[in-house]
Amino acid sequence: MKPILLPFLFLTLLSNAQLQDFNKERLQLDKRLMVGLGSWATANLASGAIGWATTPKGHAHYFHQMNFFWNSVNLGLAIPGYFKARKGATDLSFAETIKEQHKTEKIFLFNTGLDIAYMTSGLLLRSEAKSNLEKRDQFEGFGTSILMQGGFLFILDITAYILHKHHSSQKLNVFLENLEMSQTGVGLRWNIPSLAAQRSQLVKH
Repeated sequence: MKPILLPFLFLTLLSNAQLQDFNKERLQLDKRLMVGLGSWATANLASGAIGWATTPKGHAHYFHQMNFFWNSVNLGLAIPGYFKARKGATDLSFAETIKEQHKTEKIFLFNTGLDIAYMTSGLLLRSEAKSNLEKRDQFEGFGTSILMQGGFLFILDITAYILHKHHSSQKLNVFLENLEMSQTGVGLRWNIPSLAAQRSQLVKH
């Protein structure tokens, strides 16, 4: 890999184009995740409303009731989340791109912790139902619903974190590896693989 010092303008144009592509892909990933959350929420709202209205009082009744309430919140998060990703800026600077990427990863990783707390709450409610005869059905129904909803969100959030992390390592980290200070300490240089190295990489794949 032979380092070649490029004119600043060409380097800027090249790096900006790659950063813009990266941000487009990041926002597209967020849109797909919000569609997944919105689809889950819509299905649960429909089944929850029907079950709540038609099921006699008992743990199943409260299970559907909590599903409806919980996914009202999910849908309220998915819709603005989708439009935020749809209208998100792609012409970010290098520093802004790094900041957005790290913020996105931290949000999904933090959410997985909340999801574990949700599932724990669901288990605690189910356990409490065994000793609370007066509210047994409500606690069991709510607990089962929260356990299920927390489990889905955990899968969604950990998947989102892994996908964003993988996207960063595949695109952004490679971009970072090719950027370094010039030998004079003034400006940047872009390391471009030699033709032989590129052919070697192609053969390996």
